[in-house]
Amino acid sequence: MAIREHPRLGTILMCDYGDAFRAPEMVKRRPVVVISPKIAQRHHLCTVVPLSTTPPQPVMPYHCEIELAPPLPLPFRSTGIWVKGDMVNAVGFHRLDLIRLGVRDGRREYLYEPLKAPIVRQIRGCVLNALALGNLTKYL
Repeated sequence: MAIREHPRLGTILMCDYGDAFRAPEMVKRRPVVVISPKIAQRHHLCTVVPLSTTPPQPVMPYHCEIELAPPLPLPFRSTGIWVKGDMVNAVGFHRLDLIRLGVRDGRREYLYEPLKAPIVRQIRGCVLNALALGNLTKYL
């Protein structure tokens, strides 16, 4: 089910890149991190960066590995997960969904807790490097 309101900065969601995207773009369902706050007059859009459990080859300045505690549920469970800062996208809410953690006491549980500010700064630095704006990281 799609999200209805803009998530907080640093929230991890699932994004379905399946429709209208073609390789070498993202083309499957994968976890993403929200890197934009809610922006006025930009209804139902969210800027995200995808995550991957597979290390990039080669690792570039627009990649970084972050630790998630607790880790994401399967199939994305990993001790570290890679940020793909070169694949930043503004996507519609219809592509985004909360990450399901399971069921406890008959109730569904979802991942709501956003990443801490230093990790979000690191992710935004990767995006700036991908846009050849890495010199701006000193302002983050």
